Amino acid sequence: MRSTAYRLLAAASISLLLGALDIGTAPSALAQDAAMVAEGKEIAFNRRKGNCLACHLMDDGTLPGNIGPPLIAMQARYPDKAALRAQIYDARVKNPSTIMPPFGPHAIISESEIDKITEYVWTL
Repeated sequence: MRSTAYRLLAAASISLLLGALDIGTAPSALAQDAAMVAEGKEIAFNRRKGNCLACHLMDDGTLPGNIGPPLIAMQARYPDKAALRAQIYDARVKNPSTIMPPFGPHAIISESEIDKITEYVWTL
């Protein structure tokens, strides 16, 4: 009886582990995601593009500002990645008094750059 329960528990544990590992994700998709995150970080740190460091403490950026909130625990703060993208696109929607630039409406950065920054910031 004990060995049957042990086997069932072991099988359930293995199944749970494999599901958590998401074995079905193709390596090329993971590499694509990593490249997009890296590009997003580059844009976010670029003083002529995203310039997120001017206002936010984030990752390993140097000379961060303290006007905006620190960009940490972003998946907990924005479980829906689309909401994070909307915030980056135009923060005035949620807060008309914000000093965050309306990156999308003013075409400060492109749509694809906003997507890349979103991917990066969501990893923080």
